[in-house]
Amino acid sequence: MPRSHAVSTGCALAITALGLAAIPAGAEGQTTTIPAAIPAAMTAATMLKPPPGMLEALARDLHLSIAQAQARLLNEARLTPIAAQLTRRLGSRFAGTWLRGGSAHTLVVATTSAADIPQILNAGAAAEIVTRSLGELAAIKTKLDHALPVKPLLSSARYVDVKRNKVVILAPKPDETQTVVEGTGVNKESVLVLPSTEVAQPLHDLVGGNAYYIGTTSRCSIGFPVVKGTQSGFVSAGHCGKAGDTTTGFNRVAQGVFQGSTFPGSDYSWIAVNSNWTPQPAVDNGEGGTVPVAGARVAIEGASVCRSGSTTDWHCGVIQQRDASVTYPQGTIYQLTRTNVCAEPGDSGGSFISIDQAQGVTSGGSGDCSSGGTTYFQPIGEILTAYGLTLRTTAGNPPPPVTGTCTGFPSTYTGSLTNGQSAYQPGGSYYYSNATGVHAGCLDANDGADFDLYLQKWNGRTWPTVATSNSASPDEKITYTGTAGYYRYQVVSSSGSSPYTLGYRKP
Repeated sequence: MPRSHAVSTGCALAITALGLAAIPAGAEGQTTTIPAAIPAAMTAATMLKPPPGMLEALARDLHLSIAQAQARLLNEARLTPIAAQLTRRLGSRFAGTWLRGGSAHTLVVATTSAADIPQILNAGAAAEIVTRSLGELAAIKTKLDHALPVKPLLSSARYVDVKRNKVVILAPKPDETQTVVEGTGVNKESVLVLPSTEVAQPLHDLVGGNAYYIGTTSRCSIGFPVVKGTQSGFVSAGHCGKAGDTTTGFNRVAQGVFQGSTFPGSDYSWIAVNSNWTPQPAVDNGEGGTVPVAGARVAIEGASVCRSGSTTDWHCGVIQQRDASVTYPQGTIYQLTRTNVCAEPGDSGGSFISIDQAQGVTSGGSGDCSSGGTTYFQPIGEILTAYGLTLRTTAGNPPPPVTGTCTGFPSTYTGSLTNGQSAYQPGGSYYYSNATGVHAGCLDANDGADFDLYLQKWNGRTWPTVATSNSASPDEKITYTGTAGYYRYQVVSSSGSSPYTLGYRKP
């Protein structure tokens, strides 16, 4: 049955104050409780009215009352900005954030230094002191990803579990897997091997959001509408089709062409559509209505998330872990997000959304929507960056900021800084290079501003700067020859405010 193309007309705002409860020490690490008195600014939550059908789906899938589901969404909206602020402040000591409690009433922030406790508590969060930073865990997981063979399959999935402060390996043969892990030389206390019968599969054929067809038989779903310059289109899963494949819509009307597709390694694609199709900033809620897409703010681990799919319609759950590596029969996919949202064959490519914030597109999973299951999604930020796309949102899409001379790079990212601000790219995170070679970065901002560019490389504990371009102009370029490892760019406004474009190329 065709899905509705109707678009929600908007959302009302509500201001609600919610108290935070003290929490006991967790099984892992040392947890401190939140102070009895929290500044009013930290307890007031500005909350978008939930889109139609979201409260009911959350209540059904998380076994909550409608009031509890409402409280959870209010808490998530209130605590997300605090989590982002503390993530930046803690820097290399940061070890993860997550929401605790059925109503997500407590934000927990992990750090490797007890000296961070006061600022975490003052921000209105609970502090947990752990042994390993998030950067250290990510490096350990990458080493394990490369050490564990695909054939024979010793591990169906690996992920960083910030609550445990460990890398978790799901293994059908745990003893054999443990032997391989010990041979890598990583600290065995940082790894937990769990027996598991989970075998993830890409979810082919009938897929959620609005359906589209590839050729005459394959069917997938629209993830999120996007624009690239003046060209409209949408993103979906990479295993749905390859570059050059043509698509038709749910009604079999000619629609578009795959412009890019990556699978395995990652699982994403983008399709340019013809003028007969007008992408809307909306996701089908499976009940004849739509959910508006207002942005792509990354939700905290433990936050609620919903998925739209044409096989199983609208289902919700929570974000469990990030940076998950999943081995399908076709190969391994890296940096996925793990959820307990159910899905079934045919839901690939569909939208994952948290309230009104796009999170990613459905990749694959295990289980079903009768008995429950695990589903992984490809984060939206990586897709937008890989293809230089802009998400279609309810705020409208102004022309891209500056393009200048930073063209022709395989990865681009846009943003905006005011005087004295800085940002890490790509997407507030980092990228991995598996070979020695040249890293090239190009920064372009508006005339009158003074922006600087720094390339940093992870050394196992910190992010030292390995290359700098800090002239008095708004435009900077970096060329650096480096070995394999984790890298990130830091964009700094030394003077002035401006949108910017960063293009980069890795070996």
